[in-house]
Order: sequence, then C-alpha cells, then structure tokens
Amino acid sequence: MNIPVYQVDAFANRVFEGNPAAICPLEHWLPEHTMQALAAENNLSETAFFVPAEDGFELRWFTPATEVDLCGHATLAAAHVLFEELDFQGEEIRFSTKSGPLSVIRSGKSGELLSMDFPAQAPLPIDLPTQIVQAFHATPEDCLKFADIIAVFPSEDLVRKADPDMEPLAQLDCRGIIITAESKEYDFIARWFGPRTGIKEDPVTGSAFTQLVPYWAKRLGKINFRAKQVSERGGELSCELAGERVIISGKAVLFMHGVIEIEG
Repeated sequence: MNIPVYQVDAFANRVFEGNPAAICPLEHWLPEHTMQALAAENNLSETAFFVPAEDGFELRWFTPATEVDLCGHATLAAAHVLFEELDFQGEEIRFSTKSGPLSVIRSGKSGELLSMDFPAQAPLPIDLPTQIVQAFHATPEDCLKFADIIAVFPSEDLVRKADPDMEPLAQLDCRGIIITAESKEYDFIARWFGPRTGIKEDPVTGSAFTQLVPYWAKRLGKINFRAKQVSERGGELSCELAGERVIISGKAVLFMHGVIEIEG
C-alpha cells in the first residue's frame, strides 16, 4: 500500500518557520491504529488525514500519541496541499471534522493567504492549579480553561523566557497548557505545551487561538488581532472574532513530498 505524504510548514512565509504538519490524502479511511502508527512514525506534532466527501472532505488529526478533536495548523496545511498540490478548484474548501464543519478560504494576490473559520471556544475562569506555579515558577494573573488551561501572565518577558517543568504540567487534566500575555509588538503572544499529548512544546497551535481570541477580545475590547506564538520556530497569525466563530489566517509552504510504503 502506497500513501502519499506531504510535509507543510503552516503559519510560515518560508520553510523552517511555523509549525510542520504531515498531510496524507486518502481515498478511504485506514484503520485507526494504522493512522496512529503513521502519526507516531512521522513524529510531528500533527499528522492529518482526509478523504473525499459529498460536500468537501472529511478530516482527522493525530499527534504521535493520540487523535485530537481540533487542530488549526494541520487544517491550514491540508488546505494548502489541496489548493497547491492537488489542484482543488474553487476558493473555499469545506472539511467535516469531530469539531463540526470547518472551512478554509484562500485570498491575496496569488491566493497565498488561507483563512480558517473555526468555532469560538470561550474559556471559563478556574481556580489556579498549583502545578502551574510549580512548573513556571511564576503566578499568572488569570487562569481559564476550555480544551486547554490558559495562564495569563502580567509580563511578555515571562512568556518568552518560560522554561517549564513538564512533570507537573503532565498532571493537569487538559489537552495542553497555554501561556499568554499582552505584547508591545503584537496584540498578544502565546506558547503551548502538551506533555499529555506527546508534545513538549508546539511551534504554532492554531486551535489555541480559538480560545485565546475570545479572552483577549473581552479584555482588550476589540475583535481583530495580530498575534504571535513565540516558540523557537515561531509563527504569526491574523485573528478575528466573528460572533461565535474565530477566523484565523496565515500562509503555508511545502517542505517535501513523498510516498509511504506499507507492506501487507
């Protein structure tokens, strides 16, 4: 069995930036354990698989350790493959996912800007877990939760220089941990850590911004944002709160294309 695979740097203007994702176009679904094994072998934060559907494509995402319900950067990467490598005709791709319907629209002079329409996931305030203070050796000014726990720090410098202890973070009952702060250059910055999903730190986490944008919209009193995930690779995003949806825009670049060969 031969499976095409594309590795795409999402939220990037050039290769070696943003967040790499592996994309595998399929004619029909593989067994779940096979897709999980492929994601583990790829050893990227996400491997996405899609199959044709009546109204677009069905899309699923796997980390090296587990399947997840929502992933922004691998959705962007999948749309890039369809538009640029598989000659998808039209300006909008519709995906059916475990988080409901998602769409990606291309725009810009040469169609290089991709805008994803995601459900807004407004986090709710929670009591500060002791593990957050233990891991970061600092106390956030706000703590909230939706899929991830969000720790809002008073200083941009604290977010940029954080070097957390993963052991206490792995004890938290959540998908991952976001740290964020208001920024001088951007509206806000963020980082994402996911020891329970097999990801120490994700370079750029699109789905995190479906939670961050509602928080910062309420706090800053605005709906349009320039944001950056300040991981080692880094990635810039344009975000908009549109009612109960979050529009996240960015670019993507193909790094490589190959074929996975599986015997049997």
